[in-house]
Amino acid sequence: MIAGEASGDKLGGAALAGLKSLVPDLEIYGVGGPLMQAQGLESLFPMDELSVMGIAEVLPKYRHLKRRIAQTAEAVLDLKPDVLLTIDSPDFCLRVARRVKAASAIRTVHYVAPTVWAWRPGRARKMVGVVDQVLALFPFEPPYIEAVGIRCDFVGHPVVAEPVATEAEVTAFRAQHSLGEAPVLLALPGSRRGEIGRLAGTFGAALGPVLAAHPDMRVVVPAAPGVTDLVRDAVRAWPGAPLVVDSAAEKRAAFKKANAALAASGTVSLELAASGTPMVIAYDMNWLSRQIIKRMLKVDTVTLVNLVSDTRVVPEFLGEACRPDAIAGGLLDVIAAPDAQLDAMSVTMQRLGQGAEAPGLRAARAIVEGQNSS
Repeated sequence: MIAGEASGDKLGGAALAGLKSLVPDLEIYGVGGPLMQAQGLESLFPMDELSVMGIAEVLPKYRHLKRRIAQTAEAVLDLKPDVLLTIDSPDFCLRVARRVKAASAIRTVHYVAPTVWAWRPGRARKMVGVVDQVLALFPFEPPYIEAVGIRCDFVGHPVVAEPVATEAEVTAFRAQHSLGEAPVLLALPGSRRGEIGRLAGTFGAALGPVLAAHPDMRVVVPAAPGVTDLVRDAVRAWPGAPLVVDSAAEKRAAFKKANAALAASGTVSLELAASGTPMVIAYDMNWLSRQIIKRMLKVDTVTLVNLVSDTRVVPEFLGEACRPDAIAGGLLDVIAAPDAQLDAMSVTMQRLGQGAEAPGLRAARAIVEGQNSS
């Protein structure tokens, strides 16, 4: 098993728990973080060595990463496992899988399908001969992967297995921060430093008209691990004296009781949907990236709730449209009529596997069935 970042470690930990329940004498090896290690994995090297994003960040570590790719592939070939399970992090994982396949017939499974439905569809064909089976998070993904001759199983999205705050936890959160019965607006300007730097000013400016129309409203800003101090600095000039929270329990409580949310594009839209929180999505990037993505994008929405529910009820303000006045107008509309999104959020959760077998166990079952049928 190979995971390269925290989200992959979470998927790997759940899949590993499922595999152990189906295959009691399972032996595991590989690279992973604390959640996979809690299931008995002894990591070949620290997973955080692979958690590198962006060209500027990768270049200084390029030679080291190449050595880790070679080391990992060599370890797989020496072990001769029944299955090599790679989890997301395609730049690292698929390079390992390619080396393994070039020198063996070891079955390879990749967990998290590439977003070929959104952009760069050629990525699916590049996996032919490298990956035997793909585990997909979204129900609309298998046809894209199967079209190039690779087995693909939809196993559900991990968001459906995430805990949602109870009313007691929400009440305690409100009391702890003296929120009373005030309406709550969430602001989520991203989880990465670059995103926060780009979006914080725009988000803050968009809040002004909203708070003018709703002077009793409180702004709560859930911060991702590792960027809390950056977020505190970034929101210091925002109106409404925003409350920054960073514990998992406080984030769950804030998500559950918020009246609406302004969020950067990403999987956070699914977390908001799981809590039934209506939202507005806004995102921007540098000019060059914006032009490139605009030409490559194959879908008319980037919000996962819109895509999974096959609706367009979540307003988006992307690129040139990511302006404070436009975002504020969208937020005021959502606050005035929040029910418009509720059906789409419910459909999204149902289609992602809510109420069915846990995604980790479904992933494990798909791996075992794939191995048995190979």
